[in-house]
Formats: sequence, structure tokens, C-alpha cells
Amino acid sequence: MIVHWPKVFLLAAGAFFIALMCVLFPGGSWGKDNTIFQQFTQHISRQIHKDKQAFVQANTCVSWFYKAGKTPPPTAQGIVWTPASSSQLEVDCLRNYPSGMDDARNDLAKTQGLLSVSLTFYEFALVADRNDDAIYSPVELQDLLRSLTLSYHDAEPTLKQVAALTERFDSWYRNRNMDALMQGMSDLYERGYRVTPSDRVELDRVMG
Repeated sequence: MIVHWPKVFLLAAGAFFIALMCVLFPGGSWGKDNTIFQQFTQHISRQIHKDKQAFVQANTCVSWFYKAGKTPPPTAQGIVWTPASSSQLEVDCLRNYPSGMDDARNDLAKTQGLLSVSLTFYEFALVADRNDDAIYSPVELQDLLRSLTLSYHDAEPTLKQVAALTERFDSWYRNRNMDALMQGMSDLYERGYRVTPSDRVELDRVMG
């Protein structure tokens, strides 16, 4: 039997639901955590893309300088790349690394270090989403901020919380502060967070 609820009752129920959400999630926090997750991970993902491009450029030119000097190329680094034509490679590598092999190798070490930081931070952001629903619950968000030595205030606007997270990433990335990042990861692990199969799939995707 289909029950036809009076329209007044439905309106009242809708109002009660909205009021309940306001009580459970004060300060407009209901639904904002999806925004925090998306903006934080997208910010890191954009940096990963730049780091991959820089790494591929350096790695390609190291290989080119080795070949030009008739020296065996180094071991492949595991990043997928499509080489340019030989003549274009020569132009690009000599322009970007006028001092030759030493310049390219130094840049390769630098870009590899930066890529490692951005990828590890991305893993960190995924791990903090404990149940893989692409949303930071209030508890997850609190644990995430705490592990990054940031304060948590539920009433803070979403944009302010996003800014705090992205600024922390930018700061630790610039300084290649892997020690602090690994300490933050350790803090999440002590609270029961883990890298899930879903996290590994996503990490493989951004590495590809």
C-alpha cells in the first residue's frame, strides 16, 4: 500500500532534517569536508604533475648526455616518458643544461627528491581519508591537522582550513621536509590509519 503523506508533514520533516544537520554540523561544516579533501588532494596532484615533467626532462637529458659520450645509460627510474627526436633532445638538453652532464645529474637528484616529497604527501592525504569516501569526517580532519602540527577548530570556514593544509604542503615541499612528513604519517598510523588497496590504486594512477 502506498502512503501519501500530507504536504505539510513533508515540509515539517524537511525543516526538522535541516535543523538536525545544523545541530550536528555547526558552522556550516556539513558537506564542507568533501571540498577540503578535493581541494587539498588536487593541490598536491598539480605539483606532482609538474615534478614528473621536471624529472622526466632531467632523466631524459642524463640519458642523452650518456649516449652522446658513448657511456652506458643509467638504470631506468620507473617513470613513463616518451622521448623527443634526437635533434630536438640535443637542442633542449644543451639549452637547459649548458654545463652538460653534471648539470643534468644535479637536476635529476633535485627533481627526484621533490617528486618523492609530493608523492609521499599525496599518500599522506589519502591515508587521512580512513574509509576512502573522498571526504574528511570531522574526526579525520582533526587527526589530519594535528598530524601536520596544525590546530583544528570546527567552526573555521572551509577556505581557511584548506588554506592551512595547502600552505603546510607548500612549506614542507619547498624545504623538502621529509622528516616532518614521515613523523606526521607515523602519527596517523599510531591512530590506526593505513594505506588501503584503494589508496594504492590511486597512487599508481598518479605515478603513471
